[in-house]
Amino acid sequence: MNAFASLVSALIAVAALAAISWFGVGAIGLDSVFGVIIPYIALAIFIIGVVYRIVDWARIPVPFRIPTTCGQAKSLPWIKADNLESPYNTWGVIGRMFLEVFLFRSLFRNTKAELREGPKITYASAKWLWLFGIMFHYSFLIIILRHLRFFMEPIPSFVDAITSVDGFFQIMVPTVFISDILFLGAVTLLFLRRVTLPQVRYISLPADYFALFLILGIGVSGILMRNYFKVDLLGVKNLAISLFTFHPVPPAGIHPIFYVHLFLVSVLIAYFPFSKLMHAGGVFLSPTRNLANVNRSERYVNPWNYPVKVHTYEEYEDEFRGKMKEVGIPVDKE
Repeated sequence: MNAFASLVSALIAVAALAAISWFGVGAIGLDSVFGVIIPYIALAIFIIGVVYRIVDWARIPVPFRIPTTCGQAKSLPWIKADNLESPYNTWGVIGRMFLEVFLFRSLFRNTKAELREGPKITYASAKWLWLFGIMFHYSFLIIILRHLRFFMEPIPSFVDAITSVDGFFQIMVPTVFISDILFLGAVTLLFLRRVTLPQVRYISLPADYFALFLILGIGVSGILMRNYFKVDLLGVKNLAISLFTFHPVPPAGIHPIFYVHLFLVSVLIAYFPFSKLMHAGGVFLSPTRNLANVNRSERYVNPWNYPVKVHTYEEYEDEFRGKMKEVGIPVDKE
């Protein structure tokens, strides 16, 4: 499947999901199905899928330490080691993982290679991908925290504080949040990167576009629900609290756009454990990140090693000593 077909198929899939939920609620009246049953099924799939993936990863043997490093490893006492770039103890690993999870340390080191006249390959820093990633993840996090107001009563003070800061500029009524703008901008830029760069476009699969369109659909439907359509937010909160307390009561009269938004969120939750989005949990189980680099300072013996018959050099020389001497190869024993 070529890049254009992958893009179109993913776009059609997300559009079909939105159309199904709109028609299911607006025309057939399946409020309970899209408002209660599907969210619970999605949550169950998410929990089972995440547990399965983590257990599956944890069962994979790691006989050797294979951390990726870019600094001096600990070896001789008089050679200064870098405990952050090449961690040699638990604190170094914790510091490295902290920077990886919260600041995307590896992505910050992103470089680009270009073939110029000569021919000559040049390498340069490319921080824009890191910037888009930071914008997307942290704006997504702020949006999730803001949504806690629909699941709690009374609303926690930190949620009100986040909402006040996020809507500081008061651009319109209702308030246009900074996180919404950054979220849509970051997703759009990540999409444009995937379709404009030939190398990235070549390796892109329908699943890559599907995740982007699904997240973009969630963002667009949420903004439309807040700024364009008349949605009963009190009814939305009553539904959210009833779902959260496992006493679901789908209220009538909520605009279908809300169910489109909720259905796309449910699809994302169910799809999460089986997609590349699961890197959010996989980073903690990656042996290239969570292991200390003590390959030079400590001797490690593979516990799964089993006795193997080897052909030692002494045996090799005993077997070929005559031929080695004939061609002038030095030998240990005359």
